[in-house]
Amino acid sequence: MIKVITCNLNGIRSATRKGWLEWIGQQQADVVCVQELKAHATDLEPAMQALETSSGKPLQGHFHFAAKPGYSGVGLYSRKKPKSVRIGFGNAEFDAEGRYVEADFGKLTVISLYLPSGSSSPERQEVKFRFLAQFMPHLEALIASGREFVVCGDLNIAHQEIDLKNWKSNQKNSGFLPEERAWMTRLLNEIGWVDVYRKLEPLATDAAYTWWSNRGAAWDKNVGWRLDYQLATPALAAQAKSASVYKAQRFSDHAPLSVEYSGTL
Repeated sequence: MIKVITCNLNGIRSATRKGWLEWIGQQQADVVCVQELKAHATDLEPAMQALETSSGKPLQGHFHFAAKPGYSGVGLYSRKKPKSVRIGFGNAEFDAEGRYVEADFGKLTVISLYLPSGSSSPERQEVKFRFLAQFMPHLEALIASGREFVVCGDLNIAHQEIDLKNWKSNQKNSGFLPEERAWMTRLLNEIGWVDVYRKLEPLATDAAYTWWSNRGAAWDKNVGWRLDYQLATPALAAQAKSASVYKAQRFSDHAPLSVEYSGTL
């Protein structure tokens, strides 16, 4: 089995103080994708650069840091050494924000992705729309290559009404805008990517949420959104056996999403 975990840490140093390293070390994951590091290389202690595990073999990290201090940033840890690692997807504007790291293991390529949020201002929403427009051709090229990929990360989009608690009141809010949802629909229905969690859990509602606002007791009331995904090529998605969101501990305003696939890296 191949176990892949993804989680937006909302600051790797903050998540570490809340016990994330201890938890992830017990998960027997093959690949761990993280987003929103909010750190630079010099901020990472050795335990954050390579994850110690209960098996004794650490998961080595590869990172794409944002140019701006304390902002964005993604990482990808793996038990097996990748054949190659790609930092950024070739767009100067967004590569400066630290949003993409790709590791090629031969039979499978895993990507850690952090899509922009548009909730802070109309200007940032326009940035998000620009990212969506420029990233779609990249996703089309990946799936057209005929190789197996899984894209893991915080997409900052709840695709369907089932994916958030209060969908009616959020139809004009970033993360559930018609344009964003249409982008996801095209990605899944036309381009051919598969939303692995939804494939395995087509009716899950509350259990599917991966993000909760820090306002209004959203966590306590489980007023959540499903913003974190594993999107796979069809053949890989067909090998997905189980998916779960871990909520017993809180390391971040997001929860880790784990998927197990048959086969080996």
